[in-house]
Amino acid sequence: MMLPKLFSKRPVAGFVAVLASATLLTGCVTNSEGGSSTSSDSSSSASAEDSALASEEGGLPDGWTEIKPAKVDEIAALVPADIAAKGELTVGSNPPFAPAEFKDPQGNIIGFDIDLARAVASVMGLELKINDQDFSLILPNVEGGTNDMGVSGFTDNEERRKNFDFVNYFNAGIQWADSPDTDVDPDNACGLTVAVQRTTVSETDDVAGRSQKCEEEGKEPINVLSFDTSDAAANAAILGRADAFSADSPVSAWAVERSGGRLELTGDIFDAAHYGWPVKKGSELAPAVAAALQYIMDSGDYMKILEQWGVEDGAIEAALINGEPVK
Repeated sequence: MMLPKLFSKRPVAGFVAVLASATLLTGCVTNSEGGSSTSSDSSSSASAEDSALASEEGGLPDGWTEIKPAKVDEIAALVPADIAAKGELTVGSNPPFAPAEFKDPQGNIIGFDIDLARAVASVMGLELKINDQDFSLILPNVEGGTNDMGVSGFTDNEERRKNFDFVNYFNAGIQWADSPDTDVDPDNACGLTVAVQRTTVSETDDVAGRSQKCEEEGKEPINVLSFDTSDAAANAAILGRADAFSADSPVSAWAVERSGGRLELTGDIFDAAHYGWPVKKGSELAPAVAAALQYIMDSGDYMKILEQWGVEDGAIEAALINGEPVK
């Protein structure tokens, strides 16, 4: 069966309009190289008995087909010579971050992020080579040349643009999930326990900011349970260790879809921002990737890929570099 849509029916422009300041553009995903838990009861992963979700991330959606468009010569001509010579686009990725990137039961990295990158590489006449590595290593390896590009749900923000260019391809926000019996209001969560994936903006910005506001109002702070993976954080909410789970909207919806009715989405999607593929600052690769992305947008392959994963409501209308139209 096709996965359910992961976003409410709301245009991307509507998402962006709610951004009150540049601080909101810090994003939503595993996009902070540092960070630490604010909880006195945090855990790096769920134990075996805590595996409330499927022990495997899951496989490809029913009806999935690989989309690898033919090489487009005029776009391939834009690819930097060293990358064209090796015939591969080498990307760094840090699963699990379903449904963007995660491993199937055979250990292959799959997800809509990977499918988009593979299609873009194909248009450029390249094969996609994936380096599975810690998130904190991806950007340094892009800068050092081990990775040509990052494909790991990066949020494009001003701080990162100082050192990297971002080809924007998707839009997402944050959304909470809880047990159907809990009925948590994210705007009234003082004193509750909320599970998050470590170093995500759900931890560093969303829940931390809400907790600080609670304390400023003389209320109990939010107790944050931080985990290394989104699955472990979702498990905590399912098992009652946490009252709710905060994550990117597609990640929360994926966990809900896999929970067998033990989780449901609560509250609205907020703090929308662009996902982007980081490349070296000033690299000729960014225009080439953006041109390939625009090509699959125009051909319809971009939307086909998003629809296969049920995330079409996160589509953007045109390829962007650092949030701006390609010149």
